[in-house]
Amino acid sequence: MPTFTFSESKHLLRHDLVGLYSSVGWTAYASDPDALVRALEQSSYVLTARNADGELVGLARVVSDDSTICYLQDILVSPSQQRAGLGKALVEKVLERYVHVRQKVLLTDDEPGQRAFYESLGFVEGSDFSPTPLRTFVQIGG
Repeated sequence: MPTFTFSESKHLLRHDLVGLYSSVGWTAYASDPDALVRALEQSSYVLTARNADGELVGLARVVSDDSTICYLQDILVSPSQQRAGLGKALVEKVLERYVHVRQKVLLTDDEPGQRAFYESLGFVEGSDFSPTPLRTFVQIGG
């Protein structure tokens, strides 16, 4: 794995954020930079990764009560750094930070590889949870 520098700061340059979110195709976030900056600043925890040149290449964002629930909202890795272990490192660092929290939850797209990636990190799809399956309900938009 290439060398990355990790930081726990929520205060990031708008240009860096928009660049990273745009690079992974998350245009709903990148199209409203003010809301994106607010979202990060009001998150419970933000972990970033920069490459040797100082470029923002990874980010994990969490919303949590730091007791019973940890919602892993965003995991982003710049396309130029994907498949280098950075996404795994970001998730593992978040899980270490919230090891004491009972529920760790995330929603993700149904893209190939997503399920295997998150299962390799200890997550279980709700329909596969046992002893009984879990239901997941989502409302996006107004």
